[in-house]
Amino acid sequence: MAKPKKPKHVAIAGNIGAGKTTLTEMLSKHYRWIPQFEDVDHNPYLMDFYEDMPRWSFNLQIFFLNSRLNQLLDIHHGTETVIQDRTIYEDANIFAPNLHEMGLMSKRDFDNYYQFFQTLKTMVQPPDLLIYLKASVPTLVAQIQKRGREYEENIRLDYLKRLNEYYNKWIDGYKEGQLLVIDCDKNKFAESEEHFGEIISKVDGMLFGLF
Repeated sequence: MAKPKKPKHVAIAGNIGAGKTTLTEMLSKHYRWIPQFEDVDHNPYLMDFYEDMPRWSFNLQIFFLNSRLNQLLDIHHGTETVIQDRTIYEDANIFAPNLHEMGLMSKRDFDNYYQFFQTLKTMVQPPDLLIYLKASVPTLVAQIQKRGREYEENIRLDYLKRLNEYYNKWIDGYKEGQLLVIDCDKNKFAESEEHFGEIISKVDGMLFGLF
């Protein structure tokens, strides 16, 4: 039997506070994959964005698009499997449309941004496996409060709720590749070895065909 092709790109998607970074760390350690995180500390727009969203939304989204495109090119040229904390799809399908709908990004900026994303999408490979962390708003709020990031203190419930609606719509229509959905209201992988084990066996089955 032919040896299954080694996966190169696993990506974790999910709303703010869903546990993407934690799961990225846990899976990278378990499989010895190279983790790639969102660089929150060195984002030159983030603080300005939270102060004045309409002024900085387009700049912020372009910054994210560029940094994630660079990550994808690194993954594509590398030989190791990389696990990525958040995907290029989320910026375009969740965060930018939500900013536009909330009146925080103009139609002109959004259209320009989205067309640019569509062009880039034709040039990059989708992940071998996308893991979506699905979580209700109360679960997200509890986890955001637990980690206590200063700039997240003012995130409103309706903002998280709308992001969740965009996420669920995107995931329902996701046809780019293999998808694993984890219900974070039930699966507490950060606290339970047993729950983490359930994720591992699903990932093994999808990526390596181990049953």
